[in-house]
Amino acid sequence: MIDMLENLWPEIRERFNPHTLTINADNGSENSSVRTQFIKRLVEFSRKHEIGIELAYYPPYHSKYNPIERLWGILENHWNGELLDNTDKILGLARTMTYKGKNPVVHFIKDVYKTGVKLTEKIMQTYESLIHRLPGLEKWFVSVPFYED
Repeated sequence: MIDMLENLWPEIRERFNPHTLTINADNGSENSSVRTQFIKRLVEFSRKHEIGIELAYYPPYHSKYNPIERLWGILENHWNGELLDNTDKILGLARTMTYKGKNPVVHFIKDVYKTGVKLTEKIMQTYESLIHRLPGLEKWFVSVPFYED
C-alpha cells in the first residue's frame, strides 16, 4: 500500500493538496494496524511528505461495504476466463477494465518483500508513540498526525 501511495502522491498532492489522507482499509494481513512494517512505513511516509494519515478499517466480515471489493467482480468479468499466464496480459486486462466509465490506475511493483520481518518491541514503541489509536477501537482507527519539528 505504501508503494502505491508513493506512486500516486505527486498527483494527489498537485490535485488536492491535502493536509490529511483518510484511508479506508480492510484490515487484511498486509495492511493490518498491528503489522509493524506497515506502521513503520506509514509513519515514514507521513513524515517524508508532511501529511497526516487516518486509517479507518472496515470491521471483519463487512467487505460488502468496501467499494474496492465491488471492483473485483467487475475485473473478473472483464477477464472473462482469460488465462492469466503473464504479467503483460494481467496488467493490460486490469488497465482496460472500466468502473463507472473510468479505467483504473495500474502499476506493477517489482519489489520483493520478505515475510516474517518484524520490528523489535523497543523499536515499535518508538513508532507507536508517533501514532494515536482511538480508545475502544485501537485496531480499527489509527491516526498518524504530522507535526512539524
